[in-house]
Amino acid sequence: MQFLITFLEGVISFISPCMLPMLPVYISYFAAGNDSRSKTLARSAAFVLGFTVVFSALGLFAGTVGALLVRYRIALNAVSGLIVILLGLSYLDVIRLPFFKGMQTQRKVSGLVSAFVFGVIYSVSLTPCIGAFLGSALMLASASGTALRGALLLVTYALGLGIPFLISAVLLEKLRTTFGWIKAHYSVINRVCGVFLIVIGILMATGVLSTVLKFFI
Repeated sequence: MQFLITFLEGVISFISPCMLPMLPVYISYFAAGNDSRSKTLARSAAFVLGFTVVFSALGLFAGTVGALLVRYRIALNAVSGLIVILLGLSYLDVIRLPFFKGMQTQRKVSGLVSAFVFGVIYSVSLTPCIGAFLGSALMLASASGTALRGALLLVTYALGLGIPFLISAVLLEKLRTTFGWIKAHYSVINRVCGVFLIVIGILMATGVLSTVLKFFI
């Protein structure tokens, strides 16, 4: 269940208002000149690997901290849940957290190594844009109880963000209509995303999520 939640948070991060509109620009970084689609896909995969490494390291740290605080599990769940609720309220613009505003990075990518490095840099510059859902994933990682599980949760989050990116790198032209529909309905999507975060936060804070997860572990 935790892995499904973090995967969905990654997917939702992909369609966020400051990520999706810039997708053609990001992909253009990897499509140098008349390079083949396979080269573009390979660079995109190296890019995804770059931010996956960073996110998994964050998950490892969050899981380690959570493991050290296992005796305070109830308090940790409550605090983590409240933070996720605040992130949800921020997503709904009920409260303002200005450090979750989008940041853009303009770079050209010509090889696999530079694509990987760009992915690492991108993970840092992207954080203010997807901070609400990344923060929620990190709170789940900290509540997971082990460093390994925390890392795997953030790898799952990165896959939720990265898999749609790789699909888009190959099918960008065919998906323009779909992306247009998503952008036209951002107001509704943002409300649903905010409510999703708040519900997850409430379940974490009350301990219900931990109880439910016992049936899936």
